[in-house]
Amino acid sequence: MRLVQFIGARIWLVALLLACWQILSARRILDPLFFPPPSQLGATFAALLSSGELGRGLCATLARTCLGLLVGVAGGGLVSIVLCVSPRLRTAVQPLVSALYSTPRLTMLPMVMLVFGVNEASRLALVALSAGLVIVIQVSDAVRGVSRDYVDLATNYGASRAVIVRKVYLPACLPQIFTALRLCTGRALVLTISIEMMISNDGIGSMIWSSWQSFAIEKLYVSVMLAGVLGLLSGPLFQVLEHRFVPWRSAQQ
Repeated sequence: MRLVQFIGARIWLVALLLACWQILSARRILDPLFFPPPSQLGATFAALLSSGELGRGLCATLARTCLGLLVGVAGGGLVSIVLCVSPRLRTAVQPLVSALYSTPRLTMLPMVMLVFGVNEASRLALVALSAGLVIVIQVSDAVRGVSRDYVDLATNYGASRAVIVRKVYLPACLPQIFTALRLCTGRALVLTISIEMMISNDGIGSMIWSSWQSFAIEKLYVSVMLAGVLGLLSGPLFQVLEHRFVPWRSAQQ
């Protein structure tokens, strides 16, 4: 019963909008050519799924997003550790990180392609860079926000640097780390689909662009909705992980 209430509280508005869309399209208040009814989109979804095109596009997008995210999070985490250990280096690198973070990622795509070429490596590199920048900024802020009193207390009790990192810094930074993971996952997915629209022959972004070029409106709607569902599912996933690894934050809310 609770599960039904949980799902119902979150999808009632979507269901209402789809019902209104179906009625307006059936009565031709909305032009079915540009706004095909959801029932027709369901049939298109089933056809794309059975043909395997939807599965191939979904797998390609998820593979790029996950791999770029993995590289970006690992690289950003290492850079964050180095910057936290060396305040002087952090002061020198911070303007560069801020400049890259404020630059639209797609504007950097031509320069990335000059280095890696027009291939899969350039797509992954840009996604990894975007994710890494979010991690660097969020983790650096989290480390600077840790109270010095806790560090001094642990030091006075003879804790080594490794113990301080594991017992003081990591628990204090975990909530912001999960926030960073949510942010960079959403941005990595958006950037992956955007890149696929420009320089890829597979993936959800390529499906969206090819549908627009061939005026396959139903396929266009299905592809865009699939991208939205992926973004929707990433939030609850990290909420479950955060509840598992940061239980004290859930208790405070």
